[in-house]
Amino acid sequence: MVDTASFDYLLPADAIAQVPAEPRESARLLVSLDHSGAPSHRSVRDLPDLLGPGDVVVVNETRVRPSRLRLHKTTGGQVEVLLLEPSAATGDLAAQDWEAMIRPARRTPPGTLLSPERGGPPLVEVGARRGDGTFAVRLLRDIDGHAAVALPPYITAGLADPERYQTVYARTPGSVAAPTAGLHLSRAVLDRCVARGARIHTVDLAVGMATFRPVQTERVEDHVMHAERYDVPEATLEACTAAERVVAVGTTTVRALEAAAASGELAGRTSLFIAGDYPFRVVDVLLTNFHQPRSSLLVLLAAFAGDGWRRLYDVALAEGYRFLSFGDAMVVSRRSPR
Repeated sequence: MVDTASFDYLLPADAIAQVPAEPRESARLLVSLDHSGAPSHRSVRDLPDLLGPGDVVVVNETRVRPSRLRLHKTTGGQVEVLLLEPSAATGDLAAQDWEAMIRPARRTPPGTLLSPERGGPPLVEVGARRGDGTFAVRLLRDIDGHAAVALPPYITAGLADPERYQTVYARTPGSVAAPTAGLHLSRAVLDRCVARGARIHTVDLAVGMATFRPVQTERVEDHVMHAERYDVPEATLEACTAAERVVAVGTTTVRALEAAAASGELAGRTSLFIAGDYPFRVVDVLLTNFHQPRSSLLVLLAAFAGDGWRRLYDVALAEGYRFLSFGDAMVVSRRSPR
């Protein structure tokens, strides 16, 4: 049994990045590929220098879709709706029925009609509340022009360029949030990875509530992950099987690859929660951002890299690294080989 409090650490507000690094690859990179030695300090533009023939780099090519609706009740009260995914879980973004998060939830009962303008025609009808705290909602008309990309709540300013919250290889709309480790990669960096002999492959995991919901149970083992849609091309898994090292860009890429390997299903939905002594089958090296305390992402990192994660975070904080979605990155190897 593992106490969730063991994944607490002090994260000062001024360590949370409010804007992305410019250019993308200028983000700092804490490198820990040898667990017996001290980490080194590089930048993401140096990533190709850490790679070579036999390495397969896997990225999550999901694209963030506009999902945040700022609406009004007939009484005038403001309500925010975050559309998570179509209720049928088909990925059909034109669906009428959705699963959503609502704020304020307690003051927005089933049957509430919500409009973009006070007194205007309704856009959303609130349905039943689910056991996990989400709601069923029905879209009463087209949301185009009303929905916006949802930045994390700790980002207090908007982006001048919305594409800065997309990876350069984003392709398939479906995610509520960005796979943020990939935000650091530019076309030039990826081209240099290939020039060094590494191969680039893709997966698609629709980032949703499972990725950003904190662990709220007292014991880590009691946390239940929300299911997310994933798709791993057969060519990607074949390349990973033949690779000397598999380098996953981001925790969502890890979950997609490991879910496919564990289940034998290349596509579907996964609620895989990677924690503790999880038997990794695919990934050898992880490029990832610095995560929030008590997050499932931090639990995954600890399972991957071992207890040394805390030492690396201490170093990063002491050296002024920027944390969370727009922050800097680290690259770390697994604590034991496959």
